[in-house]
Amino acid sequence: MAQLQDILTWCEQTLLVNEFKDYAPNGLQIEGKSEVKKVLCAVTASLDAIEAAVEAEADLLLVHHGYFWKGEPAPITGMRGARIKKLIQHDISLLGYHLPLDAHPSLGNNAAIAELLQLKNIQPLNPNDRHPIGNIGFLEQPISAEAFKQELSEVFAREIIHLPAHNSTIQKIGFCTGAAQDFITQAAEQGCDAYISGEVSERTFYEARELGVHYFACGHHATERYGVQRLAQALAKQFDIETIYYEQHNPI
Repeated sequence: MAQLQDILTWCEQTLLVNEFKDYAPNGLQIEGKSEVKKVLCAVTASLDAIEAAVEAEADLLLVHHGYFWKGEPAPITGMRGARIKKLIQHDISLLGYHLPLDAHPSLGNNAAIAELLQLKNIQPLNPNDRHPIGNIGFLEQPISAEAFKQELSEVFAREIIHLPAHNSTIQKIGFCTGAAQDFITQAAEQGCDAYISGEVSERTFYEARELGVHYFACGHHATERYGVQRLAQALAKQFDIETIYYEQHNPI
C-alpha cells in the first residue's frame, strides 16, 4: 500500500514534470482514495479503461492520455462527463503524464522504441531541446526500406503505412511517438534516412518524397503503449503495489 501523495511526488520528481510545457495537466487530474493498493494503467482514459479499473478494484488509473486538453470546452458533460462521473463514483484517482512520459530517457515511449528496434547512439531530434520528445538513432547496419517496414510490422504487431523516399537504404532514423508526423521536417534537417511516428497526414506523403525521408506510420496507440507500462512497473518496485495493464486495441 502507498499514499497517493507519495506516488505523485515520486512521479513529479522522476519525470521532471515542472520542466515541460504541455497541452494538458500532468499529474493528478481526478482525486480519489488517499491510499493506493492497485494501479491499472492504460494508454488512454477511455470509458472501457475506467470500467476495467472498476472491475479490477483499482485505486488509481494511470494513463498517457488523460483529460482537460487545451482548447476543449470547460463543461464536464457528455462523454467526458460520463467518464469522470464513473471515476468519482468509484473513488478512483486519474493520473496522467503526457510529454514528460514521451521524453523520459528510460521509462518513456521513445526510449522503449529505441530498445525495441535496437537503435544505437541515441540523440535528440532537435538539438536545442533540453528534454527532447523526439530522437534520432542508428541501426547497426543499413537495410532496405522494405526490410525495415517488415521489422516495424513485427515489433508493433500491425500494418505499417510506408510513404517512400528515393534513397534505397535506411540507417539513421528519427522517431517520435503519437501524432508527431510533422517532425519529419526536423528529421530531414538532421539528415535522417527515415522517420517514425504514429499517425499520418495527407501532406506527409509529399513531404516524404520531397524531403527525401522515408516515413513510417506505426500507429498512435501502438507507439505509445510502453511508457505507462514502464512507469507502472517502476511504481510497483518503488512502492510495492500491484499494477496491471489494460490493452484496448485501437487501429489508429
